[in-house]
Amino acid sequence: MAGQATRAAIAAQPEWLRQVPDRVGDLRLPEGARVLFTGCGTSFHAALACGPAAHALDLVLGGAADSDVLVAISHEGGTRLTTEAVQAFVGETWLVTGARESNLARLCDRVVVATPKLEKSYCHTASYTCAIAAGRALLGEDVSGLAGLVEDELEAEPLGASRHEHVVVAGAAADVPTALEAVLKLREGAHVAAEAHHTEQLLHGHLAAIDASFRCFVLEGEGRAAERARDVVRALGELGCDTTLVATRHPVVDIVRFQRLAVDLAEARGVDPDLIRWDEEPWDRARRSYD
Repeated sequence: MAGQATRAAIAAQPEWLRQVPDRVGDLRLPEGARVLFTGCGTSFHAALACGPAAHALDLVLGGAADSDVLVAISHEGGTRLTTEAVQAFVGETWLVTGARESNLARLCDRVVVATPKLEKSYCHTASYTCAIAAGRALLGEDVSGLAGLVEDELEAEPLGASRHEHVVVAGAAADVPTALEAVLKLREGAHVAAEAHHTEQLLHGHLAAIDASFRCFVLEGEGRAAERARDVVRALGELGCDTTLVATRHPVVDIVRFQRLAVDLAEARGVDPDLIRWDEEPWDRARRSYD
C-alpha cells in the first residue's frame, strides 16, 4: 500500500510519545531565560507550538533580539537554514532532534533526542508531535498524558476523505501551528490545494476567494477565539461550504486527525505521501535547484 511509512509513523506516535519524558529526563531550559524556538517547515510549526518562535531564516536576518537561549528543532539535524541560525545566535543553543550525531548536534550546547529513530517518510508526523512534547517538557509541562490522548485520537471517527480540490484550515492563537501543519500535511502528502488562515483574517477579506467548492475545517479554540470560530463557521455556511468545527485540546493531539486525513486523501487519489514528490519530475528537479 502506498504511504506505508507515513501510516506506520502515525500509528507509532503513542509509543514514541510515551518515551519523551524519559528522553528529556530532568533537563529543563534555564529558569528565567528568554527562550526562542526555531526551525523550518514542519519543525518551524513545532517551534511555534512550543513557545515564542521565529523562522530560522528570520533569525539569520537578525530576528533573534532579546533572546538568551535558542532551541532549534530539526529531525535529522542537517537543515541548512536552521544550522545558519544556530551559528549566528549569540547565546546558549539547544537542539531537539531525532539524530544524536549531526551537524547541528555538534554546534549546539545541549541535544535532546526526542524520537527512538528517524522517520522513513518525508511527510513527517511522529517527529512533529514528539518535538512539541519534548520542547514543552523542557519548559516544565507534564507531557506524560499525551500518548493516551493521541491513542484515543487514532481510534476516533476520521474526518473523511472527499473529492474537494480546495481545503481551508482556520484557527487562532494556540491553534495557528496546527492549522499551518495540517495544511502542510495535506499539500505534501495528498497534493491538495490547501490554505491555512487565521480565523479573524478569514473574516477580513479572504472570504472573497472562497466558495462552495471548498472543504473547510475551523479549529475551535477557547473563549473569544471559540466565539469567532463559530462566526467563521456561520459565514462559510452562507457560502455553501462543507464545514466542520473541530474541537481542540493540545497541538500534539489536534494534528493527528489531519495526519490521518492526509493519508486517507492520498490513498483515495492514488498518491504516495511518503516521498512528497521527491521521486517525481519536475518536483525533484525543483528541490535540487536550491539544495
